Amino acid sequence: MTDNIVFTSDPGGEIARFVRERKYSKICVLADDQTALHCYPLLSSALPAHHLIKVASGEEHKNLQTCELVWREMTQQNLDRHSVMIVIGGGVLGDMGGFCAATYKRGIDFILVPTTLLSQVDASIGGKLGIDFLHFKNHIGVFQTPALTVLFSGFLSTLPEAEKRSGFAEVIKHALIADADMWEEIRKHPLDAQPWGKLIPHSVEIKRKVVTSDRFETGLRKTLNAGHTIGHAVETHLLGANRKILHGEAVAAGLVCEAWLAWKKNMLTTEAFESIQAYLLDVFGKVPLTQEDEEPVALLALQDKKNKGNRILCVLLEGVGNAKWDCEISPEEVKEAIAFYRRDQDK
Repeated sequence: MTDNIVFTSDPGGEIARFVRERKYSKICVLADDQTALHCYPLLSSALPAHHLIKVASGEEHKNLQTCELVWREMTQQNLDRHSVMIVIGGGVLGDMGGFCAATYKRGIDFILVPTTLLSQVDASIGGKLGIDFLHFKNHIGVFQTPALTVLFSGFLSTLPEAEKRSGFAEVIKHALIADADMWEEIRKHPLDAQPWGKLIPHSVEIKRKVVTSDRFETGLRKTLNAGHTIGHAVETHLLGANRKILHGEAVAAGLVCEAWLAWKKNMLTTEAFESIQAYLLDVFGKVPLTQEDEEPVALLALQDKKNKGNRILCVLLEGVGNAKWDCEISPEEVKEAIAFYRRDQDK
């Protein structure tokens, strides 16, 4: 399923060879206003004749309205079912662009070129595509594997520090759920001293193995949602209130909250929990939350896609390097975890 992931120092040449071999009838490139400026120029001269579609960047544009603009332009360019879309962007554009391609004329091939750390180690691997709807993240979507995913570490030099830190949360998550030794290696170093050449392939391989064994998230793949039950609820709540937060910041908060719940349930030792909490707070600080945020975050957790009925199903660590899925938690426990996380913030 995921053998079409390539690491390369020549992304333009890699893509050009691939599309020529496939003999696509037409090629379109989707970029946002940031990747069109900083990343597309590194590829454009190597690509065969193509049409560039540009959209606005940001999670707030990951919606049906933007999809409609993309589908309209694809239609105006007379793309048929033998065409291909090359998506150059981070997780937001990869999710949305892949969704547009997977639904256009019942599906055309697409190539992902992830440009952020977050998208390279997580969002681009596994074929999950989708858009936000009614303020719920990834509420509408499909599973569809890219024809090719091209990973080029050179794009990371275009990232602001905050974006690199955001992606680091997913790297940490992969180690916490699947590799205790790598977690020990990670926490020896601050963010700016991490060995990215080692960490990125390692993180990609963890996710590749998981999604290959469980494409439609019926079991093991659910562990990749560690930190995301509470993290997504925090992110959705704050964005809905026009309070800025990056995805990785929310996931880091979710990892702390959910590690606390695991400790409370005797699934994590005190030493393990304290190491997770200390490192994550050192790297990410605390998302500013108030007591008034606790109730709406708990209610949003009830909307999580992993839930069944009115049961909140969460991923909790069962020791570092091992995760248990479908752990039921209550809205009250979500509020208690948030209250613990925001402890001392009012002082």
